[in-house]
Amino acid sequence: MPNIKPISDLRNYTEVLRDVAVGAPVFLTKNGRGRYAIVDMQDYERTQATLRMMNELAKGRKSGEEKGWLTLETVEEHLGIADE
Repeated sequence: MPNIKPISDLRNYTEVLRDVAVGAPVFLTKNGRGRYAIVDMQDYERTQATLRMMNELAKGRKSGEEKGWLTLETVEEHLGIADE
């Protein structure tokens, strides 16, 4: 269940921060609407890594669609992977 608190609870920020954990962000509302999220640094870094990976995958897909795809054999040959 999401941990949702009004932004006014930040007056006692140590209690709010105590509720933040890996996989358990705290969502803050302003005027009854969701406005902010406080996340654990590990979750933030994981999200950033995921975004970077998705960006690289999108670049690869675009390149494959525009310039053509490589076969597995071509990639293995380029990497010097020999058949056993």
